[in-house]
Amino acid sequence: MRILIIEDEKYLADALVQILTQNKYSADAVYNGEDGLDYALSGIYDIILLDIMLPKLNGLEVLKNLREKGLQTPIMLLTAKGEVSDKVSGLDHGADDYLTKPFVTEELLARLRALSRRRGDLICDDSLHFKDLTLNLSTYELSSSTKSIKLGLKEFHILEFLISHGEHVVSKEELLEKIWGYDSDAEYNHVEVYISFLRKKLLHLQSKVSIQTQRGVGYYLEGERHD
Repeated sequence: MRILIIEDEKYLADALVQILTQNKYSADAVYNGEDGLDYALSGIYDIILLDIMLPKLNGLEVLKNLREKGLQTPIMLLTAKGEVSDKVSGLDHGADDYLTKPFVTEELLARLRALSRRRGDLICDDSLHFKDLTLNLSTYELSSSTKSIKLGLKEFHILEFLISHGEHVVSKEELLEKIWGYDSDAEYNHVEVYISFLRKKLLHLQSKVSIQTQRGVGYYLEGERHD
């Protein structure tokens, strides 16, 4: 899962990136409203953490722009303001949740899990499931009905993204942006290499699931492997 942090206090934003990374999320941080709007509109983020008091564009303006453009990504407002009127205004502008600074890490993580469940992810007991596969979100362990194996970080995030899309095709462009980031200079062959790694691990697990290629488009999961 990839999270965008739009927060002008650089120390706090970078600390949040570190906290989220330690808790198995991918996270990017930007420090003003204009950049935040640009990054958010890329559509690669699963959840957005948005401060209200921002330079260039304030958080409510960013929020209003995103909703007017049809972006449905869950958005949690982060702000030092604690007045009920501020919370109401944020929620009325389309925010999904509201967390007042300062906050404790445990509460932030709990609210992120709640927003993730609201998105309808196939999460059960801290795991993702597809056919005979179980991907443990805490240990990076991938299991079939008979075996299990540990995934590397990039492998984990790619398979997490593929599972979240089920049997729908995911383009190489989506994988590049989602896994390597909006400003990454990674190329298509990076995706191809890690897809190859994952295919070998699915074979090792003797899973019925395979990663299929739709030529010229991207990849998707299939429940029965065709040998």
